[in-house]
Order: sequence, then C-alpha cells, then structure tokens
Amino acid sequence: MIARTPPASRGSAVWFKPAPAKAARTPIPAPGIVWGSYPERRNRKPSSAITRTLARLLAPMLNGKLSSRGHQDFVSGVRALQQPIAAESAAPLNARVSHLRAQLARDGFEAASITEAFAVVAVYCQRALGVELYDTQLIAARIMLDNHLAEMATGEGKTLAAAVTAATAALAGIPVHVVTANDYLVSRDAANLRPLYEALGLTVGAVTQSMAAPARQAAYACDITYCTAKELVFDYLRDGVSAPQRSAIEQRAAALIGTTPPQRLLRGLCMAIIDEADSILIDEARVPLVLSRAAPDSTQVSTPVSTPVSAHGALRHAWKLSAMLDPAMHFIADRSTHSTRLTAEGRAQVHELCTRAAAESFKWLNLRHCEDQVALALTARYLLQRGRDFVVEDGRVHIVDTTTGRKAAGRSWSNGLHQLVEIKEGCATSARVETLAQITYQRFFPRYFRLCGMSGTLREARRELHNIYDLQVVNVPLHRPLRRILLPARVFVNAQAQWPAVVARVRHMHEQGRPVLVGTDSVLDSEALSRHLTASGLTHTVLNARQDRDEAAIIAAAGAPEAITVATNMAGRGTDIVLAAASREAGGLHLICCQQNAARRIDRQLLGRCARQGDPGSAEYFISLNGPIVGRSLLAGVLKNSFKNNNLYNSLLCGSTLPLLRLAQRAAERCHEIEREALMRQDERVGDWFAFSGPEQ
Repeated sequence: MIARTPPASRGSAVWFKPAPAKAARTPIPAPGIVWGSYPERRNRKPSSAITRTLARLLAPMLNGKLSSRGHQDFVSGVRALQQPIAAESAAPLNARVSHLRAQLARDGFEAASITEAFAVVAVYCQRALGVELYDTQLIAARIMLDNHLAEMATGEGKTLAAAVTAATAALAGIPVHVVTANDYLVSRDAANLRPLYEALGLTVGAVTQSMAAPARQAAYACDITYCTAKELVFDYLRDGVSAPQRSAIEQRAAALIGTTPPQRLLRGLCMAIIDEADSILIDEARVPLVLSRAAPDSTQVSTPVSTPVSAHGALRHAWKLSAMLDPAMHFIADRSTHSTRLTAEGRAQVHELCTRAAAESFKWLNLRHCEDQVALALTARYLLQRGRDFVVEDGRVHIVDTTTGRKAAGRSWSNGLHQLVEIKEGCATSARVETLAQITYQRFFPRYFRLCGMSGTLREARRELHNIYDLQVVNVPLHRPLRRILLPARVFVNAQAQWPAVVARVRHMHEQGRPVLVGTDSVLDSEALSRHLTASGLTHTVLNARQDRDEAAIIAAAGAPEAITVATNMAGRGTDIVLAAASREAGGLHLICCQQNAARRIDRQLLGRCARQGDPGSAEYFISLNGPIVGRSLLAGVLKNSFKNNNLYNSLLCGSTLPLLRLAQRAAERCHEIEREALMRQDERVGDWFAFSGPEQ
C-alpha cells in the first residue's frame, strides 16, 4: 500500500515493523464464526465538520447524563445470586457454567444472563484467585460491557474489572482482545488471571514483542488474548498484506473450489477492552503505525547525470553541511514540534555549499533534496537529545516513548532522520525502509464490533473520545475514601535550584521512615537527580528506559520503609506500588512530581501511585521553569523575570504563577489534539485515494 509520509523537514517519528515472513501453518477457526471470515467493521465514514462541532459541544452533557447510580440495582442482583452459587460444589458449578455459555451464545447479553455471569465469575474469583470483587469493580465491568469507557480511579482494581468483562464476553463465544500499555503488563495480567479463566473453561494467551508468528497465531486463537496496542495493530497490518480481505461471495467461491483460506494471525476484530484507554486512544494516537520492509534500492540513488550516489553517503554529507550553518542566521529550530526550517540566508548558504560539493565530485539529486536532508540533519544535531529523546544501547539508537518513558522497540524516525541520529552518535547506520501499509489508532479501533475500556484519567479527554471513537465516559465511585494529602506546589528558576530542594525533601521523608517516589521528565533528569542523591549519601533506585529489564523488581521494592525511587513515566500507568505495613503506619508513600507533562491527565496518573485504595499518602509538585513544557512557552520569560533574587525560589507560589503554568500545559494539550486530528484526516484521505487498488488499510 502506498502511503504519504510526513514532510522531511518535520522528521516525524513513525512506528516501523518488518513485513511478515511466510510460514507454513494451518489457521485455527474461531468458535461460532464461519471459517475463513475476518469479522470487523469497515468503511466507517469520517464525520463532517458540523458533526464534529456538535459532538464537541454535546459530549460533556452526554457523558454527564450517564452515571453509575443506575448500576446499583444490578450489583444487588449479582450479590443476591452470588450467595447460593458460592454454596455449590464443583460439579454443579461446572454444569452451571456450561449452561450459561449456551444461554449467552443464544440470547446475547440479556440482563438476567449478565447478572448470572457476573455472579459466577465473582465466585470463581474467590475460588481460583482468593479475591473478593468490590461492588465498584462489578459496576465498572457492567459499564464496559455496555460499550462505554469507565473512569475508575487508580488503584481501584481495573485489572479485575476488565477480567470480569472479558470472561463474560468470552463465555458468550466472542473472541476478546485485552489491550494494555506494555509487554510487562501483558505478561503479568495474563499469568495472574490464568487460574480464573481456566477454571471457567476459557483459554488465555499473551502476545509480546519478541514472539514469532506461530506463537502469535496460537495466542490469538485463545478465547481471551492480552496484547499491547502496537503489537495488535501490526499483526492486523500483516494480515492485510499477506492475506487481503475478500468478500463473502469470494470466500464461498474459494470454499467450493477447495482453495486454501488465507493464513492470518488474528481471527478478526470482535471485541477489545482497552486498559489505560486515554493513553492508547489519545496520547499514543499522534504517531501513525507503518508496516515496512528494507527498501530494495536503499543503498543507492540516481543523480541527474546517472552517477550512483549512496543514500547513506548523502546523509553523511548532509550532516557535514549542517555543522557549517549558523544557528543565529541560517535556520529556525522549533523545539515544540521537533522541526527545523531554513531561512532565506540558510537556503542560500546550502545552495553555495551544495555547488561547492558538486565541484568536489559529490552531486545531489537537486537543491530541494539537499535542503530537506540538511534540515533533517539540523534536527538531529540540535533538537534530538540523548537521554531525553533516545538512548544508545549495544551500539543502537532506541527512541524513548515520551508517554511511557520506555524504550520504543521497533520504532524509528522517518525520512532518514533515524540514520542521521545514528551518525551523530557514531553508531552503525541502519537500512532505510519502504512503507507496505499504515494505519492510525483513530481508524483501527472503531473497526471493532464491540469497543470499551477504562482508565483513571478520562474526563479531560471525554470530548475527543466521543468525537473520534464514539465512546462515552462513565464515572465509577471510589471503593474507599481518598486519603491523599496534596501539598502546595513549589516553583524554581532552573534545575540547579530544583534538585537541592528535592534532595532536602527526600531526606526529610526518608528520616520519617516513609517511602518516596520522585517522578522526572526524562532519563537525563532521573540520572541528574540520582547524582545529587548519591552525593548526599541517600541510597536509592532509578527506574528509566535503561533499567526497563528490572522494572518488576524495582516496583516491588518501592513501597518498603525508607525506599527511595527515582523514575520517569515508567512509574505511571499500570504501576501498583504495594505498601509495607511499616510504610503505611509512617504515613504512606510520598510522591514528588518533577514532571511537566503535556496533559493534566498524565499528572493525575502519577499522583495515583500514592494513597491507593484508602491507603495514606501525600504528594507535591516541584516545578522548574526550564522544563520541557513551560520552558518552551512565552510565559517562561515572564515568570523568570518575576524572581527578584536567588532566594525567591524557596517561596510557595500559589497565586498567579501556577495558573500561568497550567495555561502553558493547556496550550500543549490543544497543540497535540490538533496534531491527532490532522493525522486522522490525512490517514482517511490516503485510505480513500488508494481504496480502488485493493482492500483499504
């Protein structure tokens, strides 16, 4: 499939995955689905401008009308039925499950069937997992079964709520994909919940990045499959490339003549339950997912005089030329968009350098090609920073996902930017790739027949979720009262003033016997704070993209008394820090947020690491004016001028300063929303342009 790539000067990041390799395997038919079919919604028409405007105006009101109060009677019915079922022995209970499966398959999600299914699953949670489901978990599961999004506070048991939803749908014969944030959570949740599913007679699989095609197909053949959004989408694209969609008539004709059905990994898009829905549907939706392969002609390009020129040689020459340009005169670097634009003087200088290069036997394709490559080289040289945007391990450049703080396996910058960063870091230059197929989350997830999810931070994004995915947000009440103490925020001129104050606060909490978690913006910041803590004699642990293999062990120890953990966004979504009894008695986990996230939702996710499920805890913000959000804002200069002396940063600025900081954050949120909408519209246009050539991706 041909796809438009982002402008070269932007150097946008896209998700690249290798094309599928052919494998001799027999497809496994899905129960209750015609063999060879691939159920999914197709040809969803983009909404008009008027519809989008109305959705933005009405979404808050529609979401407000839906409340969880109407589910209380349902929960009472589940509890009333759960008591007699819990008294049944294994044989009658297994017979009940068999009868329930037939009833759900026949009648669908009728109220009585769902009530009985939830009661049965609650009993099996007690027997297989030793866990009693909360009323709020049953409410959240009911909301999701109604194809809505449940806003459930962090620490309230979203994993089990999703399990109840998945088990009920799987008992009805619907293949279920439970989509979560990363491979660690995929493996953890599938392993922890396997006893529950197997007791119900259901199979469960897990798809992770390192798995081969046969193992993936076996995992997708299970009743319930845990996976990340990226692995799921790339497997869908692989299916589209290796086995294009065929109509029902074509499938029947193929069956009559005995043609072998197409070999696919997935069984279609029947139902998806999205954990951390706002992260996947909103935050990660700014990057298109591109299935690619090494370009056969990537080693050479032809010049107008038919002289073969190495593509990598052109990139190296562009890197050399970029060092000859003056940042004050020849280009403008935009840190907010990670793009570089040549000025008129810069273009004239590049033309002169290009002409001089031609005289020295290096000939470019044309001047525009030279300009684009030099602009990319400037982006790599001045805007992409090691330890913030990427890390280097084993001689390879790995992009760091700003949303999760983890290494983005399989991701690379487009149009030669990734190779330029490799040149910058002295790494071996990887091959350039060509696009086979691409899609965005905004076009992929609406193709599910049933779509639902949950998160602790949905209300800020409810308008966009309703507009793009036609999903409504329903709030779930807390199981126990919130005991978090939010202390006043502190604002600092720069990191040099910020880190000593953070160290002093960490020492104070450490002396009280409380565990401390410090959230930082980047790998660089986490390591800078680590050096300050080490110099102060405070033993601590760092969790960032360099320590992702030790994530489980670090999180497991973060709730111990006097534990000090410094982390990037890896300690955000899906992280459950269990407090030791002594830590709880000392006052619980204390969180220091040194992050400047692009959305308040992400701030709330980090705050959710402390004071979970009625535990004590406290949190506070330590904000630096040279951070990634405020530092790029015009407000930064105004705020810095308000500091009259070096001691003012010790003051608590709760008057006009914090609202101005929130304003800068809101501007970043709106900018990202515009980028997501533009990406979706471009993706829809590409699909319309090339739909005539085959099945649209």
